Amino acid sequence: MSTTTPRATQRSLQSLLFKRFGMAVATYALALLLFWVAVLNDLFTGGWPGAILFSALLVGTQLVFLALFRSNFNLRFRDPSLTEAQILVALLLHTLLLANLDSARGSLLLFYVIILLFGVFQLQPRVFVRCAAFAFFAFASLNLWEGYHLRLADPGLALLQCCALFVALVWQSLFASYVQALRQRMRQRRYALQAHQDTLRGMMRQLEDLVATDELTGLFNRRHFLRLALRELDNLGPGRQHGLALIDLDYFKRINDVHGHAAGDRVLQTFAAVARACVRDGDVLARYGGEEFVLLLPHADADRLTSCCERLREAFAAAEPVGVQVASLSLSAGMTLLNPGDDLDEALQRADQALYRAKRGGRNRCDAAWESSGA
Repeated sequence: MSTTTPRATQRSLQSLLFKRFGMAVATYALALLLFWVAVLNDLFTGGWPGAILFSALLVGTQLVFLALFRSNFNLRFRDPSLTEAQILVALLLHTLLLANLDSARGSLLLFYVIILLFGVFQLQPRVFVRCAAFAFFAFASLNLWEGYHLRLADPGLALLQCCALFVALVWQSLFASYVQALRQRMRQRRYALQAHQDTLRGMMRQLEDLVATDELTGLFNRRHFLRLALRELDNLGPGRQHGLALIDLDYFKRINDVHGHAAGDRVLQTFAAVARACVRDGDVLARYGGEEFVLLLPHADADRLTSCCERLREAFAAAEPVGVQVASLSLSAGMTLLNPGDDLDEALQRADQALYRAKRGGRNRCDAAWESSGA
C-alpha cells in the first residue's frame, strides 16, 4: 500500500512542472538570442526601442508564469502545467515578432512548430488542434493585414509560407493525435497491469493464509506457529517473559470412537471458537497436531498465563458443540515461561512434561514447569 501523502505528491508534481518550465525558458533564451541577431543585422523593423520593448514583454510574460508556479496558484487549474496558456502566449509573441521582420520572416517561421512541440505529449488532440489553428490563422491574418495595406513585398512567397506552415501544422496535429492515442493505450495497459498485480497480491495473501492456517479450525498451523514463536523469542528483551502452553483435549479419542469423526471435528471447532474468545489480540494460538494446541502469550508472567489457561479450561468445559451430544468436555494444559536465551524446543519439552503431569494427575487441570535454562 502506498504511503505517499497529498503534500508529497504536490511537491513531486511541482518539481516536474518546474523542470518543464525550465525547458521552456531555455527555449525562450535561444529564441531571444536569435532575435537580437536579427536586430543587430537590421532585420527587425521596430528599431532599438521596439527591440527593447519586445524583450521586456517576453521576459515579463515568463515572470508571470514563474510567479504562478512559485505560488502554487497553477494547481487551481485543470491543467497545472498551464501548457495551453504558455503555448498561446508564445504563439502570440512569435506572431508579433514576425510582424516586425521583413526578409527574415521565413527563417523564423519554424518556431511555430517548435512552440507546438511542447504540447505534443501534454495537450489533448482537440486542444492541440485548437492551438495549431491559432498559429496558422495568426500568421495568415498577419499576411492578409499586410496585403490589405499593400505592404506585402512578395505575395507569392507569403502564400508559399502559409501553405508550408499549414502542411507542417496538419502533420504535427496528426502526430500529436497518434502520440496521445499511444499514451492512452499505454495508460490502459498500465491500469490493467496494476489490476493484475493487485489480483496476484490478493491471491498470494490468500495462499499465505492457506499455508499458515489449519483448514478445520481456522487457527494457525504448527509450522506457522513455530515461525512466529521463534520471531517473538528473538525479539524478547531482557527482563521480559513469554508464556507458553501446550493444551490437549481430554478423552478426544473416545469422542471419535463413540460419536464419529464428524463429531470430533465439531469439538475441535468448538475449542477454537472458545479459545479465540479467551485470548487477547497479539496472543498466538495454533493447532499443534490432532487434538493438541499450543498457546503463546507475549510479555506474560506466570500469573497471567495461569489465569488465561484456567479461563480457557472453564470456558471449554461449559461449551456445548452444536449437533453433538457429549457428556462433558475438558482439557489439560502444560505451562512454562520463555526467557531471553531460551531454546524453543526445550521450552516446548518443558510444557509437554507439564502436560503429561496434568494428564497423570487426573486431567481437566493445568500444570506448570517454570524452570528455564535462559538468563
